This record gives sequence, structure tokens and C-alpha cells, in this order.
Amino acid sequence: MDSVQQLASGFTLDLGPLKEPLGFIRVLEWVFTIFAFATTGGYSGSSHFTVNCIGAEPKDVSPAFAYPFRLPKSPYQIPLCNGSTPDDTYLQGDFSSSAEFFVCVGVFGFLYCTATLVLYLGFQHVYRLTSRGPTIDLVVTAAFAFLWLVSSSAWGKGLTDVKWATNPGHLVMNDQCNSTCKAGEFPSMGRLNASVIFGFLNLMLWAGNCWFIYKETPFHKDPNPPATMEEEGAPGP
Repeated sequence: MDSVQQLASGFTLDLGPLKEPLGFIRVLEWVFTIFAFATTGGYSGSSHFTVNCIGAEPKDVSPAFAYPFRLPKSPYQIPLCNGSTPDDTYLQGDFSSSAEFFVCVGVFGFLYCTATLVLYLGFQHVYRLTSRGPTIDLVVTAAFAFLWLVSSSAWGKGLTDVKWATNPGHLVMNDQCNSTCKAGEFPSMGRLNASVIFGFLNLMLWAGNCWFIYKETPFHKDPNPPATMEEEGAPGP
């Protein structure tokens, strides 16, 4: 009941927590979480190779793919040297589960960071009113650290598979190409490489922040407790 009354007392902006590790690291988590899911969710790219038929101009082929990396979703055609109509060809592999899991963790992490920053900066009196707030914060932050570990590892493996499936050297081994295809430019995946890096950076930030939140809980005991009145007034030997 007291917590509800304190919350109803209104928003009181206090930037002091940003000067402490608890608030400062939360801001870093907020920023790096955005980078993690934004570099993955908006990605689109294409592989490249050319078909060289005798007596004809080389023809470029650019199989396209994008988030969430269900590669067979977009067909492409490999021109045939005999002039007949080619069949649709598809990239192989569905890596959407690891990519969507990674983005989902990032989005929910962003929402949690936003909510806790509002709590830290506007309702600090409510956060510290009881031990319940820091304890819940510690549990949720630790859970997100574990989720970043799992999702970043899964997405790192998924990205490796995406690179293999879209490698031009692998694509020209298609039966329709035979000896007429030549591998071209490898897809640009700098953004996706960065997303995995941001994922593991988030793991370190969220795991490290657990210590500073732990210090706010009753589980942490001050190694230098204040002296009692009896100790302060006790005469010397």
C-alpha cells in the first residue's frame, strides 16, 4: 500500500543515478541493445555470380535474401545457354529461428532498460522503498544476461550457416551452372558481424551490472557497518 502511495506521489526527475554504475551501465545496455537488434532486423543483401555462355554476353545472377533469413523464400533464375526457360532456383536453409530469437531478446531488453531507467530517474524513492524492487531487478537482469549468452551464441552459429549458404562459390556448384558459372562478389555482411559482437557486449554489460544491482539488495552486507552508539561512547582501556 505504501508503494502505491509513493508511486502516486508523482514523477520526480533525479539524474543522480546516472552518475552511479547502476544507472550509467543501464544506459549503455539501452544503447547497445538497440544496436544489436537494429543491425540484424533491417538487413537485406544478395550474392553474385555470372553465367558465361559461348558467344553471348555474361549474365549476372543476384540471389537476394533478408531478415529473418528464410532463404528459400525468394526464388531466382539461372539463365541457360541453350536459350530455354530456366526453372526457379532457391537458396537453401531456414535460419529464422536464431535470428528472430536474437532480435526478440534485443527488443524486450530495450523495453526493460527503458522501464528501469524511468524507475531509476523518476521514481527512485519507490525503487529503494523496499528490498523488493532491487531483488526483482537483479533476477530479471541475470535472466537477460543468460538470454544474451544463448541468443548470441545461437545467432553466431546461424550467421555462419547463412554465410555458407549464400557463398557464391557454393552457389555455382548448382547442377544448372555446370562449368558456365563464375563466382562473383561475396555478400556484404558487416552489419551482421557487428550484431553478433553487440550481442556478446550486451552479455558482458548485463552480467556485470548484476553485481551493482546485487549491492542494492539485502543479500549484500556492508563490510564496514556503521559503529553503534555504545561502540562510539565506550571508553578506551
